[in-house]
Amino acid sequence: MDFKRQKLINAVIYFCSHTKMCGKTKLVKLLYYLDFMHFRQTAKSVTDLQYYAWQFGPYPVAFGNEIDNPPADLSKALSICKLPEKKSVTIKCKSKFNKDVFSQREIKLLEQIAFIFQEARAEDMVEASHLPNHPWDKTLKSKGEKAAIDYILALDNQKGSISLEEAQEIIHDRMILRELAATTQR
Repeated sequence: MDFKRQKLINAVIYFCSHTKMCGKTKLVKLLYYLDFMHFRQTAKSVTDLQYYAWQFGPYPVAFGNEIDNPPADLSKALSICKLPEKKSVTIKCKSKFNKDVFSQREIKLLEQIAFIFQEARAEDMVEASHLPNHPWDKTLKSKGEKAAIDYILALDNQKGSISLEEAQEIIHDRMILRELAATTQR
């Protein structure tokens, strides 16, 4: 299992074990906050999920499909129970959280987000992710429903946020490093 996949599965385990009423909707909102808050600070997401501007907020389509039809690694880590009469999904942990795949910054964000939303219902989180001038709202207004949300939209002039230029430079440097790594492996 690659490193980003380990982070994704362990973030899911953490949120499911540290928040109440963690179903599919709440879980994808927690992951969205984790990824976009981390990007704001470092110009990289934690999980590498791609989010889209769906009607009810940011949605990672590929991971959402995995929750509906879990692959082996997800089935091993989680118990995903579909409740057809309620049209909802409950998620319980089967594996222990592995903090070793995260940086201290990432652990701190996991803890903060779980603390903030520990008692929140999915409906409350939907409302919070729809705030004006946030990435979902900006994408919906500029590109329309189901468009990909650009992580760059997480940047703003708030304290703790890197500048757009710094983020672009970091992203560019990462692309060059990936190209060098690919060339070296050949």
